[in-house]
Amino acid sequence: MRKVYLDRTELTGAINVNLKDTEVIPAGTTIYPMSAHDKNEEYQKYANDYDIQFIFDDDIPHLEFYTVPYVDIMAKDSKGGYIGTVGKQCDLKSEASICYINRDLECLIISENVKDFLSNIGTWQENLKPYDKITVYRSKAEAETELEFIDLSVR
Repeated sequence: MRKVYLDRTELTGAINVNLKDTEVIPAGTTIYPMSAHDKNEEYQKYANDYDIQFIFDDDIPHLEFYTVPYVDIMAKDSKGGYIGTVGKQCDLKSEASICYINRDLECLIISENVKDFLSNIGTWQENLKPYDKITVYRSKAEAETELEFIDLSVR
């Protein structure tokens, strides 16, 4: 079966691509910022107690990497790493795995889903395990040298 990759960084909302004998894999890295109006002591507690700094729309970092499959970043830590959901947009009810991409662009798994992550939040850094289901590239251009991307732009 042929594999093609769909860049999620420019797309918002649901997209359905159906190609015969082809697996379409969402790719790219996006940021899921929360409204700065939602900043409160609870989020500050996560930053202070667990080194999880949720991303708000008044301070969105610039990502210098590109993932395959798609990762949606929701938080960062003081070591220059990022926390995100694999293959789906961040959602507290999601069954998506939670990953950590460190500053050396190594990907580690934190937990199998958000519920597990939140129930073990105090030890998330000790629970990191190597995760080979995500490839981290320095850019989309680098990914394009190895992978076939589908272009959905209207001509």
